[in-house]
Amino acid sequence: MAVVVALRDAPHTAVRMAPLDPRDPETDSDEAVMRAWQAGDLSAFDRLYTRHRGGVFRYFLRQCGDRATAEELHHDVWLKVIGARDRWQPDARFATWLYTLARHRLIDFWRASAPQRLEALEDDAHAAPETDDPQAGAATQQQGTRLAAALGSLPDAQRDAFLLHVEGGLAIAEIAQLTSVPPETVKSRLRYAYARLRTSLGDLQ
Repeated sequence: MAVVVALRDAPHTAVRMAPLDPRDPETDSDEAVMRAWQAGDLSAFDRLYTRHRGGVFRYFLRQCGDRATAEELHHDVWLKVIGARDRWQPDARFATWLYTLARHRLIDFWRASAPQRLEALEDDAHAAPETDDPQAGAATQQQGTRLAAALGSLPDAQRDAFLLHVEGGLAIAEIAQLTSVPPETVKSRLRYAYARLRTSLGDLQ
């Protein structure tokens, strides 16, 4: 995090903006906080990082299954966020932009270390029945281990959609745009992912 903090604090042109108010949804949205950071409020980066670091790290950890690799990819993404600070435009939600960076970094990693994962990311394995969403929260370490194993057993395309939806909070349309597949394909991937997880973790509900 030391490198991230150093780059975050790099000099740039400051612009006066209204102060952020955590009680005001208009000034405390991710997009408003990002604009505040662009304008020179260094504490705004800390707010964004605190909000999203857990979800982004879990996205990487549950995709690659290795903590050291997840930490490296997580670090790289936040450096990319810092590097793109002045170029960011509110064309989409901040979370969509952030997880686009995260997914691109993951694809670069797979391209270099496991090319077959890129092909699997586009595949759909329709082997589970349609069902309701599972209650996948892990209250204990044992449950967390089981959840990680269940996620690891999902086909790559289903796990990717599930993590973007759950960890990133992305809507189906956002995932469809990010992954370049139709919304119906995203719905299908989520449906089968939820069904598989419900089967694996049904006794934890």
